[in-house]
Amino acid sequence: MEHIIAQGLAALGLEQIPPDSPRRLARYGQLLLEKNQVMNLTAITDPGEVARLHMLDCAPLLRSIDPARGPLIDVGTGAGFPGLVLKILCPALPVTLLDAQQKRLDFLSEVAADLKLEGVTFLHARGEEAGHMPELRESFAWATARAVADLRVLGELCLPLVAPGGLFLAMKSVDSGDEVNAAGRAISKLGGRLRPAWDYTIPGSAVTHRVVEVEKVSPTPAQYPRRWAKITKSPL
Repeated sequence: MEHIIAQGLAALGLEQIPPDSPRRLARYGQLLLEKNQVMNLTAITDPGEVARLHMLDCAPLLRSIDPARGPLIDVGTGAGFPGLVLKILCPALPVTLLDAQQKRLDFLSEVAADLKLEGVTFLHARGEEAGHMPELRESFAWATARAVADLRVLGELCLPLVAPGGLFLAMKSVDSGDEVNAAGRAISKLGGRLRPAWDYTIPGSAVTHRVVEVEKVSPTPAQYPRRWAKITKSPL
């Protein structure tokens, strides 16, 4: 894994990442595969594919992130993608990993301890709950989501957490154009504005993914996010 990750990071041309990033990401992948034997964290079990389709898939988001602007929250982090990968690549970035399942956060805490990562917060909550917590609402410069949910749903969960001037970065497939266009009205209602999306190919693969950037231009109205059942039944 380490060799694949090192080659991939070089191919991506990411600057100013720690020289031990490939080793640390490979160790993360090893811990993921070990834990995956006793709990369901990933359907990808080949080490090379873990390196490419998890670690190298998340790394390009670093192009859009400046740690000097403030902290990042990864909503529905699951096995830590992309939030923990970004933390390893950018140690100065304060990262909050939010997930509704405590056992996932326990695993991520074990990884952080193993890699001696500092500045990582583990938050056990649902996204729609976190958006109404005063200490979290509009307090992050960056929010990320790798979930498969519709962008209208992700926007309602993530944008309330982003401060005006910040960015919400959604990882999507390259055939998400119609979905993104359909989300424009919802994004606007939530205080956001769509920026030009950009595509990248995962090094060592034929897989191309898209990063949808949403700029937070004004405060999110107080009624959002709504309850989960309402969000999914009646997307904005």
